[in-house]
Amino acid sequence: MASTTQQPAAPANPTNPNEPVRVNHTVRNVIIAVVVVAVIAVAVFFGLRLNKGAESDAKGSANNPVKIGVVGATDPQWPEFQKKAEAAGIHVKIVDFQDYTSENPALDSGELDLNEFQHLLYLANYNVQNNKDLQPIGGTAIYPLGVYSDKVKSIDEIKDGDTVAIPNDETNQARAIGVLKAAGLVTLKGDWTAFTTPADIDTDKSKVKVTPLKAEQVANSLKDPTIAAGVINNDYVADAGLKATDAIYQDDAESEEARPYINVFVARKADVNNETYKKLIKIFQSKDVLDKLQENSGGTAVFADKFSASELQGYLADIEKDAKAQ
Repeated sequence: MASTTQQPAAPANPTNPNEPVRVNHTVRNVIIAVVVVAVIAVAVFFGLRLNKGAESDAKGSANNPVKIGVVGATDPQWPEFQKKAEAAGIHVKIVDFQDYTSENPALDSGELDLNEFQHLLYLANYNVQNNKDLQPIGGTAIYPLGVYSDKVKSIDEIKDGDTVAIPNDETNQARAIGVLKAAGLVTLKGDWTAFTTPADIDTDKSKVKVTPLKAEQVANSLKDPTIAAGVINNDYVADAGLKATDAIYQDDAESEEARPYINVFVARKADVNNETYKKLIKIFQSKDVLDKLQENSGGTAVFADKFSASELQGYLADIEKDAKAQ
């Protein structure tokens, strides 16, 4: 036979057997209330501690430094920059790269917060080729490109029909043609852009002939009796036993043709108005840091600290438009 479970009856009230006992829960309720208040207090305390910890780990803190990718982390401007940034309460980590191809992907992926290794033309090509939108937030310097010769002492001494060597790589070739245009040695069929090639030169209207060579060969070509002069990359000037002051002509760093070659700090588009990053740009553009940058350049740098972020972003947009038109 199946058993039936009986529910216990409420205890009888001794004064009235037909009425259940009324249990007094006052003490229990007080204890529960105290426990609840204690739990809430602990939660609030630890919440405040966690918030405080989050604040201490804000970008630019010792535990969360601003990571900047560069090529040449031991160059004198970077230790000086770090020192001044920390004095201003911003911790910076300079991340050294050995090439010029990894910094933008590292920035885009969030591995870096900023980078400083490239000019606007390089950045434009990267954005267009990879469908990215990294943006400049501050200028550092422009390095003028010079014309050198061991046959003449002045650009005006170059004669009609002379041959001038230029580097044949995509970036410096266009710039070298712009230098020769500004010097009055070549005339173009149309407007100069950062993507101009020798095919855009109007040979009939130009004073000189242009011979493209590998960048490292231009300096040696000056010994060739058929070469009157050459446009030499800054990277190869010293290697050729020359000094920047030996140039018989160089481009105007503030000219429109020089804009694509402004070296810049770059950020992700979402961070262009980051106040901490803006402060770092001002610190880099301080006299002490720029003096170290000039020291490292051998006196060739022309500072680009007067360009606003919006101006640089406008220049970049123009260059990207030209790049897409190629």
